[in-house]
Amino acid sequence: MIALPNQNINDIKESLEKIVDLNPNHISVYSLIVENGTLISKWLDEGKIELPSEEEERRMYWYVKDFLELHGYNHYEISNFSKKEKESKHNLNCWNQEEYIGFGLASHSYINGIRFCNTENLEEYIKNIENNNLDKNREIEEEQTKEDKEKEFMMLGFRKIEGVDISKFKEKYQDNPLYLFRKELDKLVSEGLIEVDLNNIKLTNKGLDLANLVFEEFI
Repeated sequence: MIALPNQNINDIKESLEKIVDLNPNHISVYSLIVENGTLISKWLDEGKIELPSEEEERRMYWYVKDFLELHGYNHYEISNFSKKEKESKHNLNCWNQEEYIGFGLASHSYINGIRFCNTENLEEYIKNIENNNLDKNREIEEEQTKEDKEKEFMMLGFRKIEGVDISKFKEKYQDNPLYLFRKELDKLVSEGLIEVDLNNIKLTNKGLDLANLVFEEFI
């Protein structure tokens, strides 16, 4: 975690050195997000703690990126690093917009453009299974149109450092994202947030810092 209360670059360096000594295959790096109603939010309001500035948080992120890459970790997704061929299959499955099935209480699934979850109520969950009413355990969260799926493919693809694979988009949706989203892409290129090469549309370094602005174009 970076951007923690009173954290500085020296703290980050010390943590990274300890992590690298442990030699894990995979490392995730996330910036603290303060939610309303939490104790940290209360302490901030009361002036008991102080968070690093946005500029300092970005310096921390790039320090982590440079340090881990120098130590042999591949930066394959905005918040994730791994050793060669040790990328998280679950992460990539999500960012590649692949389907998944969740089993059990409160689990989530994505099948045929439909996202749904199982009920969080244990008694209801067991009762529906005993009565062979499995459909009653499912709560539909989202039913996507083709347009929804195309936009999501772009947004999820930008989370990967390699970006959106143009040929895979064409194969999946029989359309060219460079034409379909030409207005959005032209705007983002002109703002220096993305770049286009032979088969990928990906974030620039500036885009990594301002990724939410890119995502917003496809929501």
